[in-house]
Amino acid sequence: MKFALGVEYDGSQFYGWQRQSHAKSVQQTLEEVLSKIADEPVQVNCAGRTDTGVHATGQVVSFEINNQRPLKAWTMGANTQLPDSVSVRWAHQVCDDFHARFSATARRYRYIIANTHARPAILNHGLTWCRQTLDVELMNSACQYFPGEQDFASFQAASCQSNTSFRHIDHLRVERYGNYVVIDIKANAFLHHMVRNIAGTLIEVGRGLKPVTWVKELIQAKDRTKAPATASPKGLYLVDVDYPEKFGLPRLPVGPIFLPDIFLPEDLRERS
Repeated sequence: MKFALGVEYDGSQFYGWQRQSHAKSVQQTLEEVLSKIADEPVQVNCAGRTDTGVHATGQVVSFEINNQRPLKAWTMGANTQLPDSVSVRWAHQVCDDFHARFSATARRYRYIIANTHARPAILNHGLTWCRQTLDVELMNSACQYFPGEQDFASFQAASCQSNTSFRHIDHLRVERYGNYVVIDIKANAFLHHMVRNIAGTLIEVGRGLKPVTWVKELIQAKDRTKAPATASPKGLYLVDVDYPEKFGLPRLPVGPIFLPDIFLPEDLRERS
């Protein structure tokens, strides 16, 4: 039998998603609990491997087992054993050809910036702080250069193992909600550090340090050394993953949950 789970986690408590021999990872933490419940070794595949410090409200994993278990074992049962920093939001039995990574058609991230004079104490590990006032209109003007299929080599980490730097961005927009500035981006897939490098670029524009047209120049340069430093992982969330409707996976409002409810109507319209 094959199952899919929706997983949420606080990335500040882990050294990334992927299992490592020398440090605690989300994958290892989840697999150890699922293996206890299944009474057999469980290995999970994920929709997107997040880096150290990156959070998720919409991660999806899949795994196969031989021993039969009810669905609530993977939600209620798992959550009683998982640490507070990890939670299973939903469970769904899927067909044999489902794969959390290869069946996904798009991933969506949100980058949350606390744009305040003083650094935040509450949710400090869940937000990136920018003291200088960000001009959201300028940031959105810069966003116009990103959508579509392009070569994003200027936003690809040197450690990226992808065979190509071409990706298709479905949408990229910036919104302000009080003291929160939210960068919302969706693409078929992402290069290593791509979202954080785009966020760092938009922040430079929002601070007035670079003109809007500079973004177009960066994309055309196809040179990582021309772009600014990678933004902090603290404000980054994997919030949603798209799959073909035939798999019937649950669809929940995207997060993070501490954002204003003004997000919800639009997100629910997107899913209707």
